[in-house]
Amino acid sequence: MEQYNLGIDIAKTCFDVADTDGNLLGRFPNNADGIRKYIRSTASLKPALIAMEATGGYERKLALILHEHGFRVVIVNPRRIRDFARASGQMAKTDKIDAVMIARYAALLSPEQQTPISRKSFQLKDLVSRKRQLVSMRSMEKNRLEHATAHDIKTSINQTIKYLNKQITKTELAIDNMLAADEALSACAFRLATVPGIGHATAAFLVVELPELGSCNKRQIAALAGVAPVNRDSGMFRGKRMTGGGRSQIRTLLYMPTLVAIQHNPAIRTFYQRLVDQGKPKMTAVVAAMRKLLIILNTMLKNNQAWNPDLA
Repeated sequence: MEQYNLGIDIAKTCFDVADTDGNLLGRFPNNADGIRKYIRSTASLKPALIAMEATGGYERKLALILHEHGFRVVIVNPRRIRDFARASGQMAKTDKIDAVMIARYAALLSPEQQTPISRKSFQLKDLVSRKRQLVSMRSMEKNRLEHATAHDIKTSINQTIKYLNKQITKTELAIDNMLAADEALSACAFRLATVPGIGHATAAFLVVELPELGSCNKRQIAALAGVAPVNRDSGMFRGKRMTGGGRSQIRTLLYMPTLVAIQHNPAIRTFYQRLVDQGKPKMTAVVAAMRKLLIILNTMLKNNQAWNPDLA
């Protein structure tokens, strides 16, 4: 613990800051005034790293402003913090204790700093999330329409679907406009969309939700998406390799494009078919094809190149 690290426990209305020695450095309102006050008080401390938990979005504004002020920030999965606390023998749970555990976790395990996200990227991320929500609501309404029998209910559902279609179109236009206004993101999305199986919407989602794409090696990018096989071997037990963890929304997004690529992308189709011919279960082969596709996309952005079958 040679480096001086800080941990932040964030709630909806406030956040607590502590260091690795167990000192509570203050509680601040989770708003613009509170964040400014905290940054003024932290500047003199010069922490090597500031760690905080992912709290469903409450941490985003604070992390963004800290990035903009030159602090190194890492956002950690809350489950890892809780497991770390239990392993340390800390069973009690308070805001102060949580902040201290976050700081000690960062000091001992040195989690990798996330790629800083700009305000424009946050806005784009919100738009992409909103589109996903609207598409989900439309799917639910379509499912209800299948079972509706009363004319009035069908009319109501159809009107809702029509409204959602307009909102989805409006959101897609806003996403396109924001991408077009950012030359770097637009160029990345354009390159990704040259891959058979990757459409414009998928490309836009990837550059927003996976900003590390192109800056990681193939193992790291597969782990971020949760498609890297993990050993389950211990003692005499030799288990199957498993995948999981990472960002589930990336796997969900890539599932259908992977199926399309298996049909229409010769490189992915050949890779998938070889695994099936070797006796691999089809779903295992699909996940492997997803990993292959993601690694290709990562290589393309890393080398600033469009799709080329030789990449496979």
